[in-house]
Amino acid sequence: MAELLLELLSEEIPARMQARAAEDLERLVAEGLKKNGLVYDGLRSYVTPRRLALVVEGLPTATPDVSEERRGPRVGAPAQALDGFLKGAGVTLEQCEQRDTGKGVFHFAVISRKGRPTAEVIGEVVEQAMADFPWPKSMRWGGLPVRWVRPLQGIVCLFDGAVVPVRFGPVSAGSTTVGHRFLHPARFQVSDYSHYASQLAAAKVILDPTERRHAILRQAEEAAEREGLSLRRDDGLLAEVTGLVEWPVVLVGTIDQAFMDVPDEVLITSMRSHQKYFSLLKADGRLANRFLVVSNMETADNGKAVVAGNERVLRARLSDAKFFWDTDRKAKLESRLPKLAERLYYAKLGSMADKVERVTAAARAIAAAIGADSAAAARAALLAKADLSSEMVGEFPELQGVMGRYYALKDGEPPAVADAVADHYSPQGPNDRCPTAPISVAVALADKLDALVGFFAIDEKPTGSKDPFALRRAALGVIRLILENGLRLHLLDLFRGAHGEFKGPLAASAEATAADLLDFFADRLKVHLREQGVRHDLISAVFALGGEDDLVRLLARVDALKDFLASDDGANLLTAYRRAANIVRIEEKKDGISYSGGVDASLLTAAEEKALYDSLAELRRAMAPALTAERFADAMGALARLRRPVDQFFDRVTVNCDEGELRANRLRLLSQIEAAMGMIADFSRIEG
Repeated sequence: MAELLLELLSEEIPARMQARAAEDLERLVAEGLKKNGLVYDGLRSYVTPRRLALVVEGLPTATPDVSEERRGPRVGAPAQALDGFLKGAGVTLEQCEQRDTGKGVFHFAVISRKGRPTAEVIGEVVEQAMADFPWPKSMRWGGLPVRWVRPLQGIVCLFDGAVVPVRFGPVSAGSTTVGHRFLHPARFQVSDYSHYASQLAAAKVILDPTERRHAILRQAEEAAEREGLSLRRDDGLLAEVTGLVEWPVVLVGTIDQAFMDVPDEVLITSMRSHQKYFSLLKADGRLANRFLVVSNMETADNGKAVVAGNERVLRARLSDAKFFWDTDRKAKLESRLPKLAERLYYAKLGSMADKVERVTAAARAIAAAIGADSAAAARAALLAKADLSSEMVGEFPELQGVMGRYYALKDGEPPAVADAVADHYSPQGPNDRCPTAPISVAVALADKLDALVGFFAIDEKPTGSKDPFALRRAALGVIRLILENGLRLHLLDLFRGAHGEFKGPLAASAEATAADLLDFFADRLKVHLREQGVRHDLISAVFALGGEDDLVRLLARVDALKDFLASDDGANLLTAYRRAANIVRIEEKKDGISYSGGVDASLLTAAEEKALYDSLAELRRAMAPALTAERFADAMGALARLRRPVDQFFDRVTVNCDEGELRANRLRLLSQIEAAMGMIADFSRIEG
């Protein structure tokens, strides 16, 4: 068994493409080897800013011999069919056999292929993988016909220590590579993966991105500790910086004190997006006037010149940010509202000013429904989008809402209103903080509902993996706002209320839009609760109850149903329910009539059917007040008492008896089981 080592050296690969590129290289080479019958013990890929590397262990030195039998056309078939078969199989007529299969005499070809040297196959596989490589963006260099993400500079392709003759454009494979661009640019020889990895480490290249990431994080935390500060964790920035360096060296720089009166969020965003700097925090959580830069260099002066250069660049960047901050504060936030009329929200949904008008009205109504200050909610909704016209948000769109809060506080708006301006985009994902302040909740709900209702009304719904308007995220935000704040709101009322703010042709589609959205929310709720171990079929079973759109009550039903089905009584009653429902369904189909009518008590002859009839009546009497009072555990307890009479009925009563009237009455009795249990949930939707 032997090892394959592959390295593709190029100019810098964009950080955002690196992880996917390593996965694609693994996939393409693995598929090529498998197609040629080559199995292996292990395959690993690595990526740095300048190189893609792959090692495949435990490869045989040759592909296996293959023998394949193909059946061709019947003897005497048209010549055209026979010629096509011979050509496809790569044989002559003399090499074929004629066999009687019992259904006629057919031509058979036995194709035998000798194994090939693995090195020969590897050459073809690697060249094909490079030709098919799915870079999101690629380029030609010079007048060459081949494409790569950046100009390719070298290929190492070794199998069992020998060079495999691979060629891509003007570059041919060899057994030498280079280390760090500046710290070790000289070429060196490699013989296998172990030698390659150790030589790269000596040449100031950390090949494994996970190891580079850990090295950056370790150095950053140590640097922060030396400064008496803490590192502001930023996994996205850490992943990006890992893809920018081969030999990370973390250095500490200083932010000019003149910029420290600019909001922390502005400084952090400017340093992160423009310079890829990490921020450091003081003990109180505020931004310290220090930053971390991850250099790709070791220098004789321990990075002093690198730090000085980065501080100089940062001063220029932060000067712009301070200018925007000072300029924006010269005008009141409310004065920016007229500009929203010039900003299109969506062609069929009007301008941003139109959206603000709708959201303001919706926020007022929602605030009243949840006991919040309606006037304050309307004021916050009115100002929520105003910062879109500010200089700062124009430069840093990710600060929308955040800057609105600062400007609102400067204008003397109440803190609850200013906070709602900042919070109205939240939560933006499953891990984002969910607002809890009533005014913030009202505005956040109104903003998300406006988007959901609007885009559903114009039939711009998510399809498959496509969700250009982030409606799935908006629906999850609504679900979290309701559930985490325990809001007793009806989804259909929310949808209709938001829809009522739209004018023109859209106003006519309120009920259809609400129904579509309720189905959409049922799917989103299943996704949201999956990680909490809640079964999707239980949610479907409760959602199927007509008009159940109170999420808090729905989840209480689901929890009670889950506990009930986990008990012996629940599991056995579900089995009995299915038996009863199947019997009724089969007999209804056979007889062509429905057995959902009332039961004639005078026709009940067996003690077991009388007991079941009485138990069902008692269940309905106990169920109604329990459900009205939302005592779902009590309702499930009442349902559990149905198990014994149901079991005894099936043990001792023949439903399909010879007496027609008695049979029909017993089928109606069985249908009452489904009707009674249907007060809790649609048990037909429960799986398992």
